[in-house]
Amino acid sequence: MHWGAEPAPAPQAGVVETLQLELSNAGTVPWSDQVKLAYHWLDDRDNPIVWDGIRTPAPPLAPGESGIVAAVVRGPMPPGRYRLAFDLVAEHRAWFSELGSPMLSFDLDVAPRRGEPRAELPPDVVPADDWSERVRAAHAEGFAVVAGAIEWDGGRRPRALAGYAPGPGRLPGFAGALLAPSVLPGIELERLDDVEGLPAYAAPRDEPWVYDGRIVLKVRRS
Repeated sequence: MHWGAEPAPAPQAGVVETLQLELSNAGTVPWSDQVKLAYHWLDDRDNPIVWDGIRTPAPPLAPGESGIVAAVVRGPMPPGRYRLAFDLVAEHRAWFSELGSPMLSFDLDVAPRRGEPRAELPPDVVPADDWSERVRAAHAEGFAVVAGAIEWDGGRRPRALAGYAPGPGRLPGFAGALLAPSVLPGIELERLDDVEGLPAYAAPRDEPWVYDGRIVLKVRRS
């Protein structure tokens, strides 16, 4: 296969971008619907940081034909210097690069994720002194949704908040609802029933998110 001109992405950490890529079938076999365009994020030594990102269907090109693909690419996390490498894959068979076709690769800088976060905080909920700093740092790292722990000041801690005690760091795959999370513009979360009067949301399925026990909201109940 042959690649067209190198695209000019402007990636942000964790953000989806659509890039226009021109492809040519330089082989002798037509491409079936099992051929997909994929990508890898590598370091400067071609070590994989993110292997096999979002796959986009390639056009069913006959030998000698060319076409344009709107490739959907999510920026890696955290921001920094990366190498973006595009490749084609025949599903359940092989990567085209394994069969001798070159990847389209180039180096670029991935910027911090931008956007002014918002959080729905009830009147009796007060952020810890470092809450804003930690939340903004996590968003810049690429997370669209940032949630944390609950410090209870009002008698015995409710059982429903047992899993939200402040802790030392992040909990990958946190199973509970996200309470009063910080959310970037354009992200809509599924609203759940309140937990002890705190707004609760389901974690997003298609955006990166994080629960961090060091990000603390203080609830003051009389």
